[in-house]
Parts: sequence; structure tokens; C-alpha cells
Amino acid sequence: MFNEFFQEQWPLFVAVAVITAMLVYSYVGDKIAGYQSVNTDQATRLYNDDAFVLDVRTAGEYKDGYIGNATNISSSDIGSRMGHLPSDKTAPILVYCLTGARSARAAAMIAKNGYTNVNNLAGGINAWKAAGLPVGKEKSKKNKKK
Repeated sequence: MFNEFFQEQWPLFVAVAVITAMLVYSYVGDKIAGYQSVNTDQATRLYNDDAFVLDVRTAGEYKDGYIGNATNISSSDIGSRMGHLPSDKTAPILVYCLTGARSARAAAMIAKNGYTNVNNLAGGINAWKAAGLPVGKEKSKKNKKK
């Protein structure tokens, strides 16, 4: 009887298994990858406690606005520019991008290189802006002459 039910309803069992796996990963996935996802409140605390802030967007995106004194290293260059990160591998690092996806990959790579306090801003700078937090912008050359 169960065998017949399973044969008829196998897509439901597969869907339940996939949803369960996704829920488990959402709770432990970041920890397995070696970094922690943080919200804007936690990111603000990290920033105020002098965490190394790393913007992994492109240079063009960075010019549109960035968090505080963020260092800009594109996510595609992070592997070759690890030397620009703090020498103390226990120092807090806050990584962000536009939405949090590229920075999650970068955070995992940084953690694989031995850094133990890596934090990814969930939602990226979009979440930061949505929370009404300040964003710095580079002054144009015209404004710099004044």
C-alpha cells in the first residue's frame, strides 16, 4: 500500500526532501563555508568596531557608493589579492557586494585562506541603503579642485 502511494506521489517526496535540505543549508551553510552572514545591525557593529571592510564589487559599482572606508577588490581579483587583507587572520572582516551573492563567494574564499572572522553582509549594499545607513561617494575631479 505504501509502495503504491509512494509511486503515485514521488514528486511530493522529492519536493519535501529538497525543501528540507534547503532549510538545513540556510541554517548551517554559512558555517560550513567558514563565514557568517550578518544583517545591517550586526554589520554596523562590526564597522564601528573597526572591522576591515571589503567591497568586492567592480570599480564602477564602487564609485556609485560604498560603506565607510571600504577597500575595493573585485570578487574576480580576490584570489590574487589576498595580500591586501589584514595580516592578522583573526581580525574581523566585513565583506559586501550589491546583493550579497558575490560577497558570499568571496567570503568563502577568504575563509578557506585561513581567516576566522569573516562576515558577509546579507543583502549587500542594497540592504545597507534600504536601512537608511550612510554611503560614501568619491568626489569627482571637478569637486576635488575646489
